[in-house]
Amino acid sequence: MRKRRNRSATDITQAPILTAIIESLDQEGRGVTHVEGKTIFIDGALPQEKVTFRSHHIKASYEIANVVEVLKQSNQRVTPKCRHFGICGGCKLQHLDFAAQVAAKQRLLETDLWHIGKVKPENMLPPLYGPTWGYRHKARLSVKYVEKKQRVLVGFNEKSTRFVADMNSCEVLVPEVSALIEPLQQLIVQLSLRDKLPQIELAVGEAVQDQPGQAKPVIVLILRIMAALTAEDEVLLKAFADDHVVQIWTQTKGPDTIKPFYPLTVPELQYGLPEYNLTYPFKPNEFTQVNPQINQVMIRRAMQLLNPQTDENIADFFCGIGNFTLPIARSGAKVLGLEGLANLVERAKESAQLNQINSTKFDVADLFKMTPEALTSLGRFDKWLVDPPRDGAFELIKSLDDNNSPQRIVYVSCNPATLARDAGVLVNEKGYTLKAAGVINMFPHTAHVESIALFERVSQS
Repeated sequence: MRKRRNRSATDITQAPILTAIIESLDQEGRGVTHVEGKTIFIDGALPQEKVTFRSHHIKASYEIANVVEVLKQSNQRVTPKCRHFGICGGCKLQHLDFAAQVAAKQRLLETDLWHIGKVKPENMLPPLYGPTWGYRHKARLSVKYVEKKQRVLVGFNEKSTRFVADMNSCEVLVPEVSALIEPLQQLIVQLSLRDKLPQIELAVGEAVQDQPGQAKPVIVLILRIMAALTAEDEVLLKAFADDHVVQIWTQTKGPDTIKPFYPLTVPELQYGLPEYNLTYPFKPNEFTQVNPQINQVMIRRAMQLLNPQTDENIADFFCGIGNFTLPIARSGAKVLGLEGLANLVERAKESAQLNQINSTKFDVADLFKMTPEALTSLGRFDKWLVDPPRDGAFELIKSLDDNNSPQRIVYVSCNPATLARDAGVLVNEKGYTLKAAGVINMFPHTAHVESIALFERVSQS
């Protein structure tokens, strides 16, 4: 490998093209190599490949680079399906075989559990797969009016920049939404506030019957607008909604300003869990899983691991709108769902009532400020289901003691590093064993790792 001299940030534009053998993938899907002890992260490179690269971000201990040329390809390299791959920053792993993507995520989970938490699962669960394309039912699209070209860009940001990618389709969005990208560009350029509309948040609900033999998904577009709509704008938006069978909502400031604009008499967003005979209505800005098909598979595995029984008391922490709470309740268990956001708690209560479930209770609680005393005051639980955001459930886990520890914990995670940290506390301090763990491929073609783990309390003799 070629020798290199130390360079400051001012030299980046003159960074030389160097050659390297890629050793592994990092948590962001970049190839990793080392040059004279310095770690180099290379976008677009895969393990075992020989590549040339140029660094664009240079620090004392590491550099970030892009592939210039692949000299020797991995046998796991595939042709990306999306025409915008390499420009759009949305899906970094399309060049890696799908099965290899999942295997890499499983290795990352195992590595984090050991290096961060100092724990090893007794059993690695088989990965959970779902649709590989057209799976994404929720997203935020950036909008940019380019005055010089008199056109509007709608899409995700470019790789490693804040610029909006010039794109006219997206392979991971629901096809009906992908087909809206170009029409949205054509619509927004006609609006008076074309330069004051920075974002569109979208949500897709289950299909509803439109005509005999046809079913169309419910699509809501929330336009973030920084100025008032004119009468002409309103006419254009209403025509767009009618032509494309979508609902348009607006947001002028914070989340509390989100409201429907047109049409007003419409089917609401919802998703179902047929296996449990459950239906969940939701608002377009409320958190739901972006991949409803894999959500069903994830819940099935969580129920298998938790194994809820009639008359057990079970806690569902970070319960959201009751995604896990209501399936647990279907077993006959009594379930307490706790969540930090009051609007999600209200939605969970509505869903319990809609589905005629009476064995649940939902409350608002800041679980990031949990204490042993507060946890004990909730009562004894036989089992827990924990599904925290990326920050994990550290304070909740630390609050466990002999007075409040369940026999079994199923932990669903969207960040293997914080799962590993919390697993270390459970196993090394709180008397649990890590019985099983595995990945859930919620976001194919991205480096995002969703996972699930089962902990059981060591019997006290």
